[in-house]
Amino acid sequence: MIKTGGGDDLCKLIQVDWGSFLGLFTSIFCLDQRDFPLHGLPFMAITLMFSGQGAQKVGMGKSLYEESPVAKRLYDEANQILGWDLAKISFEGPPEELMETKVCQPALFVHGFALFSILKESGRITDATVATGLSLGEITALTAAGVFDFKTGLKVVAERGRLMQEACEKTRGGMASVIGVDRETVKTFSEEMGVQMANLNCPGQIVISGEKDKIHRAVEEGQARGFRRVIELEVAGAYHSRLMEPAREAFADYLSNIQFNKPEMIVLTNTTGKAIEDPDEIREALIRQIVSPVLWEDCLYSAAELNTENIFWELGPGGILTGLVRRTNKEWTCQKFSQIFELVS
Repeated sequence: MIKTGGGDDLCKLIQVDWGSFLGLFTSIFCLDQRDFPLHGLPFMAITLMFSGQGAQKVGMGKSLYEESPVAKRLYDEANQILGWDLAKISFEGPPEELMETKVCQPALFVHGFALFSILKESGRITDATVATGLSLGEITALTAAGVFDFKTGLKVVAERGRLMQEACEKTRGGMASVIGVDRETVKTFSEEMGVQMANLNCPGQIVISGEKDKIHRAVEEGQARGFRRVIELEVAGAYHSRLMEPAREAFADYLSNIQFNKPEMIVLTNTTGKAIEDPDEIREALIRQIVSPVLWEDCLYSAAELNTENIFWELGPGGILTGLVRRTNKEWTCQKFSQIFELVS
């Protein structure tokens, strides 16, 4: 019996690329190619990670637009779909405009999907089997997995951003980061303070969310209790909390008219940290995510179980997700892609 260390080794042995091999194999035996990542075939699995709000920075996507026809086409199409110049704000700012929820969410979506599209065109992600994203990045992951086409995905994320900004403007919310405290302690503490856990980013890094006065009180109380660090964040509102309920309700109505397809690769949802593939369940997860904690740490552990090579690629600016991966497990392999030179190196 011939043993191989992964799909690349197997494909070299029979002198065919992995995509062609898998297509031929599934065709011969009348199988669904999308099922195979779930069955542990021995190839080099890669987890794709897409950025969430807060990763945006002026200049993101500019080198892609200037050097890649694929990226240029996507940015030009996005401008037409949105009816405003997303490319100009992404490339030139001003920063305060790019930071607006209704702007940064579609901007990060287009940037992440452009990176994915360039890698796909170059044949470098044929071994990508798992996709996930932080908050809005989950929509980018779903689009990369074929649940939406680019136009639909962009419209979905733009509406999400618009509704969440409206909810922020109608409420007085805030968020704070709790560092060096375990999950159960923060959960109990949040309940006592009348706030919610919003982001479970990695071991010892949790963000809480709620009414601004309650967040302020929670910061003072956490410091008094000797928590390692409790820092109030400069944000526009209380994301992933009950204060986003108006956005959740309106987003549910909007998504009721959107067609969802079965994903072509494994997608991990923030709401449970687990794989999700039923189109109706994906819709409900996106709706629930707006008012639920982002279980990013759980997504990473699930990806590691599915992706035994423990290879993570971040598609987005800043390297935030790469940092969270390394804080979760230093032995996992990370690579980030944001600018054109990182794609061709």
